[in-house]
Amino acid sequence: MAHAALPPTARRSAGYGPLFATPDARDGVVRLDLPKGFSYRSFHMPGTVLGDGSTLPGRHDGMAAFRGKRGNSIIVRNHEINNPGPLLGGAGTPYDPLTQGGTVTVEVDPYGNVVSGSDFVSLQGTQMNCAGGRTGWNTWLTCEETVNGDDVGPDFTGALNNGLQKHGYVFEVPTDGLSSAVPIRSAGRFAHEAAVVSPSGDVVYLTEDNFGFASGFYRYIPPFNARRKGALADGGQLQMLKVIGVDNADLSLGQSPGASYDVEWVDIADPDPTFPAGTTNNQAIVAVGDQGRALGAALFSRLEGAYYANGDVFFVSTQGGAQVDTAPAGFGNGRGQVWLYESGPSRLRLVYESPGVDTLDLPDNVVVSNRRSLLLCEDGSGDNFLRGLTPDGQAFTFARNADPAQAGQEFAGATFSHDGSTLFVNIQSSSGYSIAIWGPWHKGPF
Repeated sequence: MAHAALPPTARRSAGYGPLFATPDARDGVVRLDLPKGFSYRSFHMPGTVLGDGSTLPGRHDGMAAFRGKRGNSIIVRNHEINNPGPLLGGAGTPYDPLTQGGTVTVEVDPYGNVVSGSDFVSLQGTQMNCAGGRTGWNTWLTCEETVNGDDVGPDFTGALNNGLQKHGYVFEVPTDGLSSAVPIRSAGRFAHEAAVVSPSGDVVYLTEDNFGFASGFYRYIPPFNARRKGALADGGQLQMLKVIGVDNADLSLGQSPGASYDVEWVDIADPDPTFPAGTTNNQAIVAVGDQGRALGAALFSRLEGAYYANGDVFFVSTQGGAQVDTAPAGFGNGRGQVWLYESGPSRLRLVYESPGVDTLDLPDNVVVSNRRSLLLCEDGSGDNFLRGLTPDGQAFTFARNADPAQAGQEFAGATFSHDGSTLFVNIQSSSGYSIAIWGPWHKGPF
């Protein structure tokens, strides 16, 4: 059965056509609806025994694919696990022995077949590893979407955090081995989502996902060029975006098409706060951002995915925009915005604002194809889709989560292989998995 989420005019003018129930090449089960000609294979189900002897967890989230040997891809993938618990396992030294989040590295061929023995836990002892970003020297930046620690409590689950290390950081993970598990503290302690790096390695752009509160768009200037060193260094300057001439510009609100703002950056004096006894999670989560907002920094609603492309940074405001349907919970009433930060003129421009749930419903991760079209992962309230957005602003639907065992679960971590022949993406849940998708990309905007 075909599932069309956009009006017929939109389907004719962009995308790959209507969607059809498509069987998984692994076992024949229908897990996705895709356009004609596309195929996929799921892999890395929770419970899989990895090459290092550890057991794969669920909650697959942000990831990146790097060039491997013989046309294969090396994927470094987050696992967004929050509550304290046993470590993932593997050989690496954990950052915090009381937490069970981290990253897993795996080599796969273009059709989603895992290279035997290639998978291992590459970072452990972190929490809520949500999104991140790739670097130009072939490492992955994984981000903790939390500020838990033994100086914050009780957390939002009601649990006390006695003994926890401070969390809320960015960690760097190599593609060919284990992470040092050393946080980049100067890049901020806040609810990190994405971290994307300029090719030169001289600036890292960071998004913040404060559910229920205002969020900010940041940049981190490392103390020296990271590309030459091959790793990011601590000790740099964290800054927050501000609209020139407008203190605390509320960009979570509905915008005029093509809205554009000249912007500047304000310094964050204390990017890595330690909190006094009695600090609640709600107080801690805004501590870094409030420093920027005191200097006039702009307000966004839940900044999540980001991607660096040709000198520009695309990033997503999940609940930004004018209220068009029943408002989701939290700060902001919209169904999603896509923003573009242009570093040359230091300008912010609205690329797209969702007109309603049937077109784009709470976008999360984003990736830019070789043809500069955007692919957005939905984390909406009903069926979830992979949506596309062409360079000229036409929205279209590329895939639907059709797995009845994963009904309503979000897509996450979309990333193309180095040659653009395979799209890797996750179904994010405790029983979720990764997917490789291939097909006639040349027939459409990706």
